[in-house]
Amino acid sequence: MAPTDTDFRTYVKYFWILVFGAPLALVLALLLTWAGLFGELPSTEEIANPKSFLATEILSADGKQIGTFFMENRVHADYSELPPHLINALIATEDERYHDHAGIDFRSLGRAVATLGTGGGGSTITQQLAKQMHHGEGSSNIFSRVIQKLKEWVISLQLESRYSKEEIIAMYFNQFDFLYQGVGIHNAANVYFGKLPSELKVEEAAMLVGMFKNPWSYNPAKSGRQDVALARRNTVLRQMERNDFLTEEEADSLVALPLVLSFQRQGHDQGLAPYLREYIRSYMKEWITEHPKPDGTRYNLYTDGLKIYTTIDSRMQRMAEEAVERHLTNLQGVFFQQIAKRKAGPFYFQGGDSYEEGQKIIARAMRQTPRFRHYRDSGWADERIVKEFKKPRDMKVFAWGGDRDTVLSPWDSIQYYKSIYQAGLLSVEPQTGFIKAWVGGIDFRHFKYDAVKQGRRQVGSTFKPFVYAAAIADKKYSPCMQVPNIQTCIEAGQFGLTEPWCPSNSDDEYGGVLTLKQAIAGSVNTVTTYLMKQIGPRPVIQMAKALGVTSDIPEVPSIALGTVDLSIFELAGAYTAFGNQGLYTVPIVMFRIEDKNGVILD
Repeated sequence: MAPTDTDFRTYVKYFWILVFGAPLALVLALLLTWAGLFGELPSTEEIANPKSFLATEILSADGKQIGTFFMENRVHADYSELPPHLINALIATEDERYHDHAGIDFRSLGRAVATLGTGGGGSTITQQLAKQMHHGEGSSNIFSRVIQKLKEWVISLQLESRYSKEEIIAMYFNQFDFLYQGVGIHNAANVYFGKLPSELKVEEAAMLVGMFKNPWSYNPAKSGRQDVALARRNTVLRQMERNDFLTEEEADSLVALPLVLSFQRQGHDQGLAPYLREYIRSYMKEWITEHPKPDGTRYNLYTDGLKIYTTIDSRMQRMAEEAVERHLTNLQGVFFQQIAKRKAGPFYFQGGDSYEEGQKIIARAMRQTPRFRHYRDSGWADERIVKEFKKPRDMKVFAWGGDRDTVLSPWDSIQYYKSIYQAGLLSVEPQTGFIKAWVGGIDFRHFKYDAVKQGRRQVGSTFKPFVYAAAIADKKYSPCMQVPNIQTCIEAGQFGLTEPWCPSNSDDEYGGVLTLKQAIAGSVNTVTTYLMKQIGPRPVIQMAKALGVTSDIPEVPSIALGTVDLSIFELAGAYTAFGNQGLYTVPIVMFRIEDKNGVILD
């Protein structure tokens, strides 16, 4: 039966109802959502000032980031720091009509509905940003997901009304979590390529943009996902070609490139200058209590995005760390060969090579371990604990060149770690006191003790310059003054001695005369002892204190040969006077602290 005129008019009526009713229904739904009918929306203040956790940055004197303190390892990048090809890759892949809509792209939305998503999604970059900032993962419930989508649209319209297109792009890049503590494009570029965003190549930018679809599935650092990540990167490059951001020839050449990373995990115990960063963290804990925000609350080192500017030169720091590792690696092999022939292993005693004395040292160290305390708290007797400590087990231990998997008993591991050479290094610019390199140890993950600031050791002949300086200042001696190179004794009764003190030269060679300049250059003990005999220990101590030494120095003649315990920090600081025409300069490593907006706080 043929349709009647009445049927035709009915079809036409429903058609126009659909044409005009659907948009009206959508507008009504948006208005009701805006009014809060479907749940609370972010406030105007929250939209205008979106809250995100910003990492505190530690910056070197040459402008490099040497570390962060973070809850989320996020550092904001300005739009001006984003290279054009990174922005183009995002627009080509995620929102081709980004500059042609006001937050909602109804054309793309209609296409997505018509093709059921097979022709591409309908969400704009602004909508995705709204979802990241205020909703997170989508709901699996259809009705709830529709409500979420309406809220995203409303928030998108608000974002577009408050921010420029460039600001929204920057916010989008800064908000996304690329995994492995790479939150935001600034840290993602550093984690995956060891670069700043502005230094990213086209193919590197395409790889990072490809991760927006799913940072886990398309993660090039994840085992077994490199091929998938490569394919996704190439999809982004083809999208850039499709949108005329690349020529066909450029796209072909880039697609042919392999996936090359410079992947480095971000953590508080990894990266450059970890011992310095721990010192700064400890310092900042105290600083925060003394420098409140304008509203009286305390800054949060892990979320408030502070910037700490240091005097460290990242190039010198890297060379210093490499030099310490290279030098100790060579010495370590020789030392292992030596102790392999000894009963006491790495331990040396005045009474000789004693296995029993060496075992006593290990036993004392064992009692300081968390494992021992756990067994003791569980009610175990000492004999049972020692027996358990001597059972071999799988473990990962420190080794030069990288951690090593091995089978070792906890007891033997203590001796192994007691055999590892340790060292510290501090490089200070004498004229300014600026610290240029700080190496507190050989591996912060395994050895947290900072030899620069915390460690104190007998300084030996490095203390002699204080003796010479005190003698020249106190007695007005000339550097050209000659002293016989003969063994000199300080008799009992002088300077509190109970018996004579007659140190010898390290090479047991004597004779002739030496100027003070020659004697200090050769580190000659006899001349140093002669000077100590002339002035006594008190002027030497006063000289060391005047040059910044804070440790206790015993008032005894033997300090002339370095029996005093000092830290590397004290000694290097005091030495600045000898390289600065006699003027002591206080070593400094931090010279400015700013808030996230660049306001100088200290």
